[in-house]
Amino acid sequence: MPEGDTVFRTVARLRDALTGDLLTVSDFRVPRYATVDLTGLPVESVVARGKHILIRVPDFSIHSHLKMEGEWHVYEPGSRWRKPGFRARVVLSTARAQAVGFDLGIVEVLPRERESDAVGHLGPDLLGPDWDPARAEANLAQDPDRPIGTALLDQRVMAGLGNVYRCELCFLRGVDPRTPVREAGDPARWVELAHRVINANRERATRVTTGDLRRGRNLWVYGRRGRPCLRCGTPIEFGRLGTESDPDRVIYRCPACQPLHRS
Repeated sequence: MPEGDTVFRTVARLRDALTGDLLTVSDFRVPRYATVDLTGLPVESVVARGKHILIRVPDFSIHSHLKMEGEWHVYEPGSRWRKPGFRARVVLSTARAQAVGFDLGIVEVLPRERESDAVGHLGPDLLGPDWDPARAEANLAQDPDRPIGTALLDQRVMAGLGNVYRCELCFLRGVDPRTPVREAGDPARWVELAHRVINANRERATRVTTGDLRRGRNLWVYGRRGRPCLRCGTPIEFGRLGTESDPDRVIYRCPACQPLHRS
């Protein structure tokens, strides 16, 4: 599932492949931008903002978001794609590389001065140069009555966390995701843990929160419905938190390690 660490690695690949070179192909396969042609423009930078990707050329930014299933692939010129062409939403080529965005949840071309329309609402980026723990702590504490599991997914609080990290952080803190922020403990400890865990995984292809790299033992609770807790052996529970329109409403928890306390 694409989260901030996945985007961090994706941007690193795109940056290495595209930055400093002229676009020889810019093919936008979404109706709104089908006639946009950025051919001949140099790629000035590729940056991440939380789960968002900005590919910058003079005067414009190509904004994309992976959502649930999106991917950017990088190929050598003329190489066969690993996914069918009808799933491509953007094709960007230079003399030495080709970047293809498949199944992207968001694709748009923005004037550079309007980047804030896409990412201006985000809180401090857990993996970015703007990381500000004090601001993230204040953001987290701002709504004390909402569930901590909802607050952790709010990209306005801090940008980069998704459902895997939400579930794992709640386990590591021994807190049920449905617990109100005001009862979940010091916001500073949540922010510090989030920053430490996602940073530890930013170079890894497989996320690890347990310290155990073996398959099936790398995560404490996420995706382990009905399986024994790696700490106490209690079967992991599966539930929902949020609205029906929220794709991240699924939660996993250990009922023994993460008891729900209601005031």
